[in-house]
Amino acid sequence: QVQLVESGGGLVQPGGSLRLSCTASGFTLDNYAIGWFRQAPGKEREGVICISSSDAITEYIDSAKGRFSISRDNAKNTVYLQIHSLNPEDTGVYYCATALYFCSTYGSPGDYRYWGQGTQVTVSS
Repeated sequence: QVQLVESGGGLVQPGGSLRLSCTASGFTLDNYAIGWFRQAPGKEREGVICISSSDAITEYIDSAKGRFSISRDNAKNTVYLQIHSLNPEDTGVYYCATALYFCSTYGSPGDYRYWGQGTQVTVSS
């Protein structure tokens, strides 16, 4: 059974950092791009950043540049999202999702096939 499980979310103060994990089971991530998405309350899901099967990185939103980093550990079948300098606008549910080989150009959720259940990130003092 193909499954993605996100973890690492929680409550963090503004300016803090988090590392989210996306672990796959039922398949190996080697040939897949993994995108991270987020959905804030009352807003549409948006693409944040993606790493391709060859480790090329695509940043979908300006606020990701310099604060978000993505990496993969194929031996652990896991992709990580490191977020620094968190602010309240980063609050939302963070999801990971797969695409075959390449990241989509614009980060549209419809370009990604398998999804995890999401992990909540809340930035608040």
